[in-house]
Amino acid sequence: MAAVIPTKGNLLSTKKSLALARLGFELLDRKRNILLREIMQLCDEAEKLRAEIDDTYTQAYTALQNANLTIGICDEIAKAVPVERGLELDARSVMGVELPILRLNASPPALHYGLSATSSQLDRAYICFDNVKRQTVRLAEMENSIYRLATAIRKTGRRANALKNIIIPRNEAAVKYITDALDEKEREDYSRLKVIRKRKSEE
Repeated sequence: MAAVIPTKGNLLSTKKSLALARLGFELLDRKRNILLREIMQLCDEAEKLRAEIDDTYTQAYTALQNANLTIGICDEIAKAVPVERGLELDARSVMGVELPILRLNASPPALHYGLSATSSQLDRAYICFDNVKRQTVRLAEMENSIYRLATAIRKTGRRANALKNIIIPRNEAAVKYITDALDEKEREDYSRLKVIRKRKSEE
């Protein structure tokens, strides 16, 4: 604290810095809690969605294997299904963290192949894979959001810890040092003034 000059101006300035640091810590702590709540909710949803996707994939591959057994390998028929181009990307903000919003503007499943050379198992596989596509878009949005939130939580935590463990204690120590120094100076001035008054009264 020797570098801090104990003046009233420095005391006011340091007290202001301390108040700002405490406010900053409070805001960062609140932000971290909100982000944690958001990420926990997304993690729960993502876990359920992963289980759903696994079930849908199992159904899809079972139906596809059955279709392959009944009508043969479906490579050529699969080429008739158009490539998906209806994916749109947007964003939303949670406490300053940009989270993606993925929208799949896909038309409902429609027959893109003939009925004579196919079976209901192939239709079932097509519908299951279409469901997987929609679920995967939602899961990709969630997992990217979880990654961004986790990164933001780490950064926020580092900043909050720096304020709590370094900046705030340093400012508190500076306020105490300046206050003590000013009090000591005031006592010295008071003692000196008493001596001067006493001498004047003796004269």
